[in-house]
Amino acid sequence: MAARTPIARPLDVRWIHGSPSAKHNTDPDIHVHEYDEHTVILRQNKAVHYEAPFLFLLFGAERAVLIDTGATAEPEYFPLRATVDGLVARWLARNPREDYPLLVLHTHPHGDHIAGDGQFADRPVTTVVGGDRPTAWAYFGFDRAPEAVARVDLGGGRVLECLATPGHHEAAVTYYDPWTGFLLTGDTVYPGRLYIDDWPAFGRTVERLVEFAGSRQVTYVLGCHIEMTRTPGADYPVRTTYQPDEPPLQLTVDHLHRIRAALAELGEGPRRHALDDLILWPTD
Repeated sequence: MAARTPIARPLDVRWIHGSPSAKHNTDPDIHVHEYDEHTVILRQNKAVHYEAPFLFLLFGAERAVLIDTGATAEPEYFPLRATVDGLVARWLARNPREDYPLLVLHTHPHGDHIAGDGQFADRPVTTVVGGDRPTAWAYFGFDRAPEAVARVDLGGGRVLECLATPGHHEAAVTYYDPWTGFLLTGDTVYPGRLYIDDWPAFGRTVERLVEFAGSRQVTYVLGCHIEMTRTPGADYPVRTTYQPDEPPLQLTVDHLHRIRAALAELGEGPRRHALDDLILWPTD
């Protein structure tokens, strides 16, 4: 591996999206999409958990990182550890080396992003960094410098840039991967209901993401859910387990600008506001 300019590969994936009868669902427990030979996007089956979060497995020359661990703890229903172990074994078969560590990080500590942590507790050469603010922010140094850009070196020129991005959750972290150009925004920005716990903090985060993306080559803005339909401004109801009319997962930097403009128009008072591809949804 070597540092490179990111290229936007096609991401026209028809993700598993549930079925009319969860009982008779035949989708795999986890949809595995190999974006490139060093990057894997995973999605949990909606029949297992309606949140159906997306997870990201990134390989570097010296270690791999898994971002988020899904919504279900039990491996018999959500075999995340076995799936990751298989993907790591395949990668190592192509790129042999010994003692290849795995680092588990999170976008934030809501249950649908950390439930699978326990599957990795006894995995050799594995570090699981808790998603709660005291743990995660101390790991990145945000407890001392919340405006800093932390770096996680995977080796071979793949160095993630990590930002504290509170608003959806006080501990939220966004990751930029210069290898793919992915801006991994967790539940801060995605095609769905952007639940906003802290309206002023969310506004500052969006401003920061716009500024950050303006000096980076961002191919896709990727969050962790799809909740919208293909009808502009229309979402699926909460707890939906069948979403046949899903839009793509990927958004663009332009969406960050649209969110910023909408926040400026709405002003200081939190209000629910629908854009074509997402909905600003204050929780208060």
